[in-house]
Amino acid sequence: MSNTELKDQVLSPEEQEELSEEKLNEQRRIRREKLKKLQEMGRNPFLVEEWDVDAHSMNIKNNYEAYEGKTVTVAGRIMANRHMGKASFIDIQDKLGRIQCYVRQDVIGPEEYDVFVTYDIGDIVGIIGEVFTTRHGEISIKSEKVVLLTKSLQVLPNKFHGLKDTDIRYRQRYVDLIVNPEVRETFVTRAMIIKEIKRYLEEEKGFLEVDTPILTTIAGGANARPFETHHNTLDIDMKLRISNELYLKRLIVGGLDRVYEMGKMFRNEGMDRNHNPEFTSMELYQAYGNMEDMMEITENVVASAAMKVLGTTVLEYQGKKFDVQPPWDRITMQDAVKKWVGVDFDEIQTDEEARIVAKKYHLEDAATMTRGLVIAELFEEYCEEHLEGPVFVIGHPVEISPLAKRDPVDPRITRRFEAYINCWEIANAFSELNDPIDQYQRFKEQQAQLDDGTDDEAHPMDEDFVNALEVGLPPTGGLGIGIDRVIMLITNAPSIRDIILFPTMKPL
Repeated sequence: MSNTELKDQVLSPEEQEELSEEKLNEQRRIRREKLKKLQEMGRNPFLVEEWDVDAHSMNIKNNYEAYEGKTVTVAGRIMANRHMGKASFIDIQDKLGRIQCYVRQDVIGPEEYDVFVTYDIGDIVGIIGEVFTTRHGEISIKSEKVVLLTKSLQVLPNKFHGLKDTDIRYRQRYVDLIVNPEVRETFVTRAMIIKEIKRYLEEEKGFLEVDTPILTTIAGGANARPFETHHNTLDIDMKLRISNELYLKRLIVGGLDRVYEMGKMFRNEGMDRNHNPEFTSMELYQAYGNMEDMMEITENVVASAAMKVLGTTVLEYQGKKFDVQPPWDRITMQDAVKKWVGVDFDEIQTDEEARIVAKKYHLEDAATMTRGLVIAELFEEYCEEHLEGPVFVIGHPVEISPLAKRDPVDPRITRRFEAYINCWEIANAFSELNDPIDQYQRFKEQQAQLDDGTDDEAHPMDEDFVNALEVGLPPTGGLGIGIDRVIMLITNAPSIRDIILFPTMKPL
């Protein structure tokens, strides 16, 4: 009996829509009554503690010759069944896929079989049986023992239609993973990508993985609004980190020459298909490295992850193709503005001249902007949408780069890059500022913007970090990569919520 011949005892979306809440409650009531009868018989499935699984569905199917005729112990969720009098076929789903199981009354016994046929779609069972092939060529398990391990008290969506409502999918990811196999595959791929990134950094580049605080008193390392909380025992206000940059650079000061951390960051900002308040980012710092070293790492991290899971460096994302094979293109922010806005800042050297341009393009706060801020605003407003990439944007003005080293040729810009693919920023890197006097002055200017309310996302003063720089930070290259965005691109996921297991949702 093949899988296509199995009849799913679940409800299609149309059937579910036709069911009133009363009828759905009736189905739930029936399942609870079945559970009660099992408990009265002394067969409470919730008292079962373990089941020694020694084989999984796809391992059996992919290595049939090794398993044929052997007895295996499997477990999984019933996803389909067909009862034919004294014999039944069921599909069970485990962590690797599905496999068919054949259950006969004369093998497991009449009393046991009578109990077995009451099991519902969604119930989790343990099965011991012999691996064989049916007349229709379906690799299956001839069941010798069937044990109910967990009783499902809810009704699953139909496997052919899946769980399509995205809001419900994100809220009930546990159901999404059960009925949509491609979703499960996405998160398996996510794990593979993360593992490959760490392997590259540790085995090929010699980086050490470290942990830094999530709760902080100063949310530094980026320009973003933090989440705030309060520590009762210490009676102090604290914040969730927006970046781990400043702690990692302290470790470089301490002599850990190559460090990285991948973990959750938190920013109290807007939400869209590319932004979730809680997201995964990776930052790394390399003593005696610079911006060019960070470019090489960025290219190779993305390319090696793509090769690992796709077998190619060509990403196919929502109808577009991007080849992430190194080397990537480069363009300065000023040249991007010249190319796509038509304004040549080689001819505009003063803040006053730049403000005329700012007013022409109706930029906010045009009357008080500096030349560097005008370049940055024009780039963000008019150029990012053209950066299909992969491409490195370099030459960021010092006003928007409070932690980057100044360019020795033009001190108005910094040794910084942002990497773009599909018009998204996926990475940000510096030749790190290690001049404590310059750093203190930049923090002071940013703190003033916070204090007077002109920029509520400006970088706060961090005197302990300045103190660390005074101890001495060697020349250092630093890099931050948006891991979620890289995973979106590699897995062809249309939204960041599709690659986060439990995205932030407003309570119902």
